[in-house]
This record gives sequence, structure tokens and C-alpha cells, in this order.
Amino acid sequence: MTAIGQEHQPGPARPSGWQAAGPLARTSAVAVVGTGTMGQGIAQVALVAGHPVRLYDVAPGRAETAAAAIAARLDRLVDKGRMPAAERDAARARLVPVAEPAGLAESGLVIEAVLEDLGAKQQLFTALEGIVADDCLLATNTSSLSVTAVAGALRRPGRLLGLHFFNPAPLLPLVEVVRGHATEQAAADRAYATAAAWGKTPVHCADTPGFIVNRVARPFYAEALRLYEERAADPATIDAVLRESGGFKMGPFELTDLIGQDVNEAVTRSVWEAFSQDPKFTPSLAQRRLVESGLLGRKSGHGWFPYAEGAAAPEPHTYEPCEPPAEVTVVGPDDLGPLAVLPELIAAAGIRVTVADAGEEPTGPAGAYGGYLDLPGGARLRLADGAPATPDSDADPAAGGHPVQIDLALDYRAATRIALAPSDTAPPEAVRPAVGLFQALGKKVSVIPDTPAMIVARTVAMLADFAADAVGRGVAAPGDVDTAMRLGVNYPRGPLEWGDLLGARWLRTVLGNLHHTCPTGRYAPSRLLARRAATGGLLL
Repeated sequence: MTAIGQEHQPGPARPSGWQAAGPLARTSAVAVVGTGTMGQGIAQVALVAGHPVRLYDVAPGRAETAAAAIAARLDRLVDKGRMPAAERDAARARLVPVAEPAGLAESGLVIEAVLEDLGAKQQLFTALEGIVADDCLLATNTSSLSVTAVAGALRRPGRLLGLHFFNPAPLLPLVEVVRGHATEQAAADRAYATAAAWGKTPVHCADTPGFIVNRVARPFYAEALRLYEERAADPATIDAVLRESGGFKMGPFELTDLIGQDVNEAVTRSVWEAFSQDPKFTPSLAQRRLVESGLLGRKSGHGWFPYAEGAAAPEPHTYEPCEPPAEVTVVGPDDLGPLAVLPELIAAAGIRVTVADAGEEPTGPAGAYGGYLDLPGGARLRLADGAPATPDSDADPAAGGHPVQIDLALDYRAATRIALAPSDTAPPEAVRPAVGLFQALGKKVSVIPDTPAMIVARTVAMLADFAADAVGRGVAAPGDVDTAMRLGVNYPRGPLEWGDLLGARWLRTVLGNLHHTCPTGRYAPSRLLARRAATGGLLL
């Protein structure tokens, strides 16, 4: 594993024939070893970029089959008007399947996309060292193995690095350029420049378990699974809240069904084990049982949801229609944080809004946004801050009304669903006006039990903290982390940008409260986040 800050240190001396940051010449051949879906996709990217491409697979006939499949995809691009026929013809002429590794000898770059087995990759690259020239770059597309370990068996490990494409490679722009402990800076620079010349968006990262995306994305799945295990909500409701309030394109349950429960669980377990079973990466027992039952998602016909022909998808929990309150009192309007837009939306819906001065006393916990909304039925609505909504049993029940927490939203104007979590002591006559308020704003409402940090707030706080931890440990630069998460997994915002909009102090408060409730270390704020919260600094 790369030491902290390794990617910022100068590498060994640059071999003759390499240029500091220039891309691979278009006349240089690119070889792809392993001709499955990913290998074919990478080969197509290099081919369309203008390189001669050599395909090799250890299984007889597979390289020829892959070449035919790539040619067929180029034909479809021509049919759709996305590629001139002449370019297609030239590309097909540059695509050559080879039957023996010796056919890769003239390559300037070899990318392997074989099975995720360390021994197999080491054996492949050791053999390639005796075939290709000394200035040929070697790249692994591994998503779960250590690049350093793959290179460890080589005579010249400095020219091997990770080029982690995302599937489907021709469509998704992100490429993680992974520098192993022995990777020369010149090799990483050339690989980065080459990926950029291919029209991709490369990001530099150190050789750490999960690289950027598969490391930082763990909470998106893990917190949804934890919420399910805590019986906070069912999978359909959690997915709906994260999509319709959080702005994510897919919910974690439908996404893992698409990925494959076995694949997603294996990545989580691999990262957890690579980090010495750090509690922040603990796999889910519920997901493990799903895998053991053979319910792997779409490919098996059933995962969290059914996929058989005619099967009805479960509906999220949506509260029945309720009457809105006639009036809302806003207390501390300057300290509502992300909820600051609500008074305007409420007034536009025809509900009378009055403003009360919060006075000099703080209206919420230190670090949390203290503003709140009071409703005539006694409900007091605050943004979720990681603490339970239910007050301690010795607290005066009349002092703070009936607490109802509002989950975070990407954009409260555009959100089509809002989640609420009333305290266990809040009666229905206090909850129903809160539901009716958001229904009057055109939102569907999901009411969940009192759950610290709720759904979106917990997920976003953890994503921002994982991103901050990656930056703090030298895995990647802040901008590269956010770019990777937006392009690699299509998040609506980079987690560091999102964290800065919410404020490092709010994030620290949410995670600190969660850590108090669940003191296993899972929710302990990262060192960088704690430092930024202490100074009021930015993460990005």
C-alpha cells in the first residue's frame, strides 16, 4: 500500500525515451490482454482514439470473437451517425487479434483486463517483461487488488500502474490513474496524458484499497443497509428518499441489484479486510444473507426487489394526505441552514408565515443549525443533526414542543419527496400538520421512526467524511476526489463540495452525535474534517 503522500513524491529516474507528460503517440500500438466486456471496451476506446490495437486472450478464439464484437459496435456508431464510415473502416483495419503474446512485442502500452487474481496478473506481467520493449507502459485495470503487489514480481516495477476504467468504458469518462509504491512519476504522467488524449477524464490517486471511487462510495451502500437493519425504513422507501430528496440517480438497493449483490458485497468485504477490518467499512450481514440465498439482483431474477416478468416493484411508504397548518412560525430564520428556503416556499403555498426572534440564546446544539419551524399542533421541525428526535425522559415535554426532524435534501425546491422523523413522544395530531405542510409544497412525505441523522443526512455526512479522510491520507487531491465521485458513480454533487455547502461544523456535529449513539468508531469524524470544523475551513 502506498505511504501517505507517496503520490506527491518524485519517482525514480525517468527511462530514456519517455517524455514527462506527453501522451502515447497515436502511431504506438495499444495491447489489451483479456477480452471480456471491460477488455473490449478499453480496446474500443484506444481504437477510436486512433491507435493500432492488439487483442490477446489466453482462451483460443476469444480475441477474434472480441474483435468481431468491437467491429459490430463501430458499425452501430456509423448507423447512428456518430462515426463516419471512413473512420470506422480505418479503425477496423487497425484492430488485430493475436494468437500468441509475442504478437504484442511492438506495443507502447499494454493494459490487462483479466480475472481479479493476483497470481494470474503477476504471471502475465512477468511474461510481458520478456516480450515488450523497456519503454512500454504496463497497466492493470484491477479494481480491487493492490497495484503495488501486482508490480512486486516485476524486474522493472516502475513502469506498471493502474488504469481503472469504469464500465462501460466507451461511455463513462472517468479513469483512475493509480500510482503504486514503485511506479515512476513519468509513467503515471504519461498514462494520465494518454487517458486525457483519449477523451477521458483522468484523476491521479495513490494505491490504496478501493482507490477513490470504491473507497469513498462505501457509505452510500453501507448506511442504507444499516438503516434497513435498524428497521428505519424498507428498501423501497430508502431508495425513494435518496433519489427524490437526495438527488441521487439510483437508490443503493436498486443499484446493488443492478451491480450484483455478490459483486458489491465482495468489494465491500475486500476493502474492509484490506483496512484490517476497520469498523467504518464493516460489511452488512443482511446483504451477506441475500448473497447466500442466491438472491443476487437482476441477473438472478430477484435481489432486494423482484425482476421476473410481470413482477410488481414494491412501493415506497408514502404518508396519506393531511391538512396543512394555517400558520407556521419561523424561529431563528438566519440559522435555518439548508432549510432557509422553506419560509419562501411555505408562503408561496398560501400558508401564513410569521417570524420570531430566537433571542440571544442558541436554539440548537453547538455546530447544528439552530433555526426551526413551529406549527400550531405543537410540532417543532428541525433539520436532522444526528441526535435522536426523542428527548430524554427527564426533559420537560412542553419546553421544545413535539420534535420532528426533517431530512436533508439536495434542493428543497426541486425535491419531490421529504422524509420526516417525529420523536417517539409526538402524538399523531402533531405529526399530521407537519406532513400536510410538505404536501402543500407539492412533496410526497415518508415518515420514518426516530432515526439519528435519518437517511439523506446520514449518507451525505458519511460520504463527505470518507472523502475528507481520503484527502487527509494523501489518496488524491480534493478536486480529483469530487471529480471521481461525480463521474464514476454519478453523484449529484462532489461529496467535498456538498460538505462545504453544509459546513464542516454541521458534518462534525452529525457524525459526533451518531458516534455518541453508536460508539464503535464507525461514525468518528476523520481527522481532516475535525480540523476543518475547528477552524471553519473548507474541505474542497
